[in-house]
Amino acid sequence: MQDDTDTDEDFQFLQPIDLITKDVYELQKIIKEKKEKLRQDKPRGKDKDNNVHEREHGREPAREREKEKQLKEKEQDRDREREKIEKDKEREKNKDKEKPREDPMDVKANGDKDVVTHEENGKAADPEPMEVCTSSTSLPCEIPSSDVLVLDGHTSEVFACAWSPDGSLLASGSGDSTARIWTIGDGPCHSRMQNGPVNVMVLKHFKGRTNEKSKDVTTLEWNGEGNLLATGSYDGQARIWNRDGELVNTLIKHKGPIFSLKWNKKGDYLLSGSVDKTAIVWDVKSGEWKQQFEFHSAPTLDVDWRNNNSFATCSTDNMIYVCKVGESRPVKTFSGHQSEVNAIKWDPSGSLLASCSDDTTAKIWSVKQDACVHDFKEHAKEIYTIRWSPTGPGTSNPNQQLLLASASFDSTVKLWDVELGRLLHSLNGHRDPVYSVAFSPNSEYLATGSLDRCLNIWSVKEAKIIKTYSGNGGIFEVCWNKEGNKVAACFADNVVCVFDVRI
Repeated sequence: MQDDTDTDEDFQFLQPIDLITKDVYELQKIIKEKKEKLRQDKPRGKDKDNNVHEREHGREPAREREKEKQLKEKEQDRDREREKIEKDKEREKNKDKEKPREDPMDVKANGDKDVVTHEENGKAADPEPMEVCTSSTSLPCEIPSSDVLVLDGHTSEVFACAWSPDGSLLASGSGDSTARIWTIGDGPCHSRMQNGPVNVMVLKHFKGRTNEKSKDVTTLEWNGEGNLLATGSYDGQARIWNRDGELVNTLIKHKGPIFSLKWNKKGDYLLSGSVDKTAIVWDVKSGEWKQQFEFHSAPTLDVDWRNNNSFATCSTDNMIYVCKVGESRPVKTFSGHQSEVNAIKWDPSGSLLASCSDDTTAKIWSVKQDACVHDFKEHAKEIYTIRWSPTGPGTSNPNQQLLLASASFDSTVKLWDVELGRLLHSLNGHRDPVYSVAFSPNSEYLATGSLDRCLNIWSVKEAKIIKTYSGNGGIFEVCWNKEGNKVAACFADNVVCVFDVRI
């Protein structure tokens, strides 16, 4: 039986012509030779496989090394930023020695990843005395935990958050390479908790199981209709997702991290600004880039649409450019800042542009003139971000005065009367750099978030804190929903919180 089987297998070494032309001895000789040749080849084939594996394994560590290198560079950047903040704090402490300050032991100086201070023994340091809720008519202003919905799920700091225009969905972007879309709904926060966990969709910015740090989600924004969410990532890619968390388009052209993303009002263009020094206008329908603007000589930090076709960009090169789709040169250049320009924002009417810088000034510009209209110099340290009040012509509050809020590393938020060009109020309630500020839709309140882990809600008119909440991590961004009855804040301790704000 075995012989028959062997014979059947042996036939595979023979050509049909051999069977006809050769006798049995010759056939056996051919089979023997071919078997011998196969035996000699086999080890070589195996070695070949081994070589391929070795080459693959050789390439893998190189890839890992490259990833580690990128990660190290990024961590060094973050460490430098943290050192800068700590040095500033130290200078401030030495300058104000007569003032009672927190125990220096409470400040982390070990280069730990967590940028948050006042965390020794997991307990916040005693705040400096501040004038909070002093009027006899105000209620206790600490937001009770029953009015707070804590959204757990991210595994790293949460850098960005944004409500959808209809106010039912909250998007968050994190250092864990994901964005999330949380369904919040209308009711009060305590009723949500009784109804079980919040529905969430996870938008992964990586393929596979590993969390790649190069894919941190740095920025996100909903379009005007609220049916598409754009996210910008450290990997240089912008992505467009639908409300169900499905990836609609990946926009690939930038060669460095994206720090700013904005939809135009019409929703047909998306604008992105990157560390690669450029800004790109993307055609949303086709998913292709329409125009790349290469005017800056250093990283682009912020971009903002003026109208559907024109926008401004700012950079670490101290410059601001106003650009127009279709034009190959800037239509306007604003030069005047002495250090990097961190943020720019057009006022609701699109006639004035506000900017803020590491040179500690905020400036107001008009396309009708070259020099700035106003130069606000009252901050003592870098200004991180700015926001216009939703007031004046073309807004839902047309008869209220236009204000600008600026948030600084000097721990203050300042409110500016833009018409008169003067400081209206200095809001002194935080103890560390203020990273985020947002006006309520009716412009009567201002939410601020700081590295001191506190969310404060201020009465704009009275310049007083009316509600406050202390979390377990620094706050990177705050935002109001459309109705103005909820505020979201994202924290360095991986959570997003939603607060009921019934004022």
